[in-house]
Amino acid sequence: MYRKAMLRDCDNIYALICDMEHVRLPYEKFLMIFQQQIENINYYCLVLEKERKVIGVLNLRFENQLHHADRIAEIMEFAIDASCRNHGLGSDMLTRACQIARDHGCVQLEVACNRLRTRTHAFYTRAGMSNFHYKFTKSLVTSEPKENRLGI
Repeated sequence: MYRKAMLRDCDNIYALICDMEHVRLPYEKFLMIFQQQIENINYYCLVLEKERKVIGVLNLRFENQLHHADRIAEIMEFAIDASCRNHGLGSDMLTRACQIARDHGCVQLEVACNRLRTRTHAFYTRAGMSNFHYKFTKSLVTSEPKENRLGI
């Protein structure tokens, strides 16, 4: 069953995102941000629930952007439980996210994805998305450049 996330889903969503990132995120900060987002009309966290457990999450942010002169949706996080992958659930979630974005007045859907996630790149390409951008990052808390690896 697909639905909008609720606060009670936080633990399952936390586990999915930590697994996706290969890192244990600080839970209290995660909970605070999650609560702020589910109360914010510029976010929509779609979950897939099976047997009363969240097995998929796709978190969208809606934003009016000057360089598009329009409203854009961006996938902030997208994870499916490892035991449930390769069954079409991700494709179905992405299709639903596109409709949610349209319903919120968005004209485009964007996603940033770590360069090391080559299987995910292939998924987005199969879904009709194009890779037109580079995303650059800079730490504001350390001067040490980090190696690009999952979990950092």
